[in-house]
Amino acid sequence: MDSESALPAPTPPVTTNEDRTVAVLTYLTIIGFIIAIVIHANKKTALGAYHLRQGLGLTVTGLVLWVAGMIIAFVPVLNLVMLLWPFISIGLFILWLFGLIAAAQGQQKPIPLLGEHYQKWFAGTFA
Repeated sequence: MDSESALPAPTPPVTTNEDRTVAVLTYLTIIGFIIAIVIHANKKTALGAYHLRQGLGLTVTGLVLWVAGMIIAFVPVLNLVMLLWPFISIGLFILWLFGLIAAAQGQQKPIPLLGEHYQKWFAGTFA
């Protein structure tokens, strides 16, 4: 029998309710995000740091899109692009839901499309 096949499967890290609380608070308004940072500062966990980076990335993405939308709205020819704004908002809401659900389940699951990038861009944050 091969010694490698005899090794037990790795167990996933155990998440506590406090870990999940930090992760979920990250996605609940800017006040929730700030509270999550304070709680995480007292007890750093991998799950908390992961979702704080995901939440920060989503917030930055939303702000960048909002600023770009405001600039585009004032350019006469480009302001028709603002007709897409409801679809962009729905897309951001869906991404937010993915993050919130993963946090509530205690999973380190990246937000679709940008989640992996958020982890790279904010790698040193909340460590």
